[in-house]
Amino acid sequence: MNVRIENRKVFAFGANWSRFLSTVDDQRIEAAKASLLALLNDFDLNSKRVLDAGSGSGLFSLAANHLGAEVTSIDIDTQSVRCTHEMRSRHGNKVDTWVIEEGSILDKEFLFRLGSFDVVYCWGVAHHTGNMWDAIENLADRVKHNGKLVLAIYNDQLYVSKIWRAIKHFYNRMPAALRPLFVFGIGSVLAAKRFCVTLAASLLRLATLRNPFVPFINWRNDVQGRGMHSWYDLVDWVGGWPFEVAKPEDIFRALRDRGFVLSELTTSQGHGCNEFVFTKAV
Repeated sequence: MNVRIENRKVFAFGANWSRFLSTVDDQRIEAAKASLLALLNDFDLNSKRVLDAGSGSGLFSLAANHLGAEVTSIDIDTQSVRCTHEMRSRHGNKVDTWVIEEGSILDKEFLFRLGSFDVVYCWGVAHHTGNMWDAIENLADRVKHNGKLVLAIYNDQLYVSKIWRAIKHFYNRMPAALRPLFVFGIGSVLAAKRFCVTLAASLLRLATLRNPFVPFINWRNDVQGRGMHSWYDLVDWVGGWPFEVAKPEDIFRALRDRGFVLSELTTSQGHGCNEFVFTKAV
């Protein structure tokens, strides 16, 4: 078996995404495709080799598949691998060019056997391996010259990140029957906070004779973005363990020193992920 995290209580990512699978429809697929194209600045994926490193539900492997890519999906979680197989079976195009394997992004030899890729896509995965920097280094080695490395890594919020670490640790140690209530409680607090901020922004816009509905529209778009499901995303966020974070400049320097040029960057203002797209220059 490939590299696994020893002596830790690991969140059941695959079980969560297996439940998400029943919600996938054409609208979510189109949203995922649009998100992927926007992130890659409309980089043409037709006939390109794409590695989805940590495929989870398989939704973004599917998006790349629909955009004409030759996709290789990998995940260390057996249920995630099964979920990706089911995604391919239900919605895939040209399934003969979509390979799915169980394996770890910490396993350098396993990754080497997969070959090199035009795009290596790792959204919200490396920081759950327990060894984020080794994972990033291993993925960087799989990118072709002039290829793209896509990363999404939790933003380092210093003490706030330590609080979230404690929340995640507590979630994974509590009885399974109580976890949905815990997630609902955390989600309610986050929603109330977002509502207050959004309402304040709306009132400010109203006072300055601007459209007061824009902040609420932006909130709706955030929820619907990437084609994901707000509940399963919340479960993943509250429970996702192991948990590591990084400042944007640390990710930038690590990849710059490996011959990559930063092409796109979207930073998070809160506890979410910073998104990076790097191009391999050497």
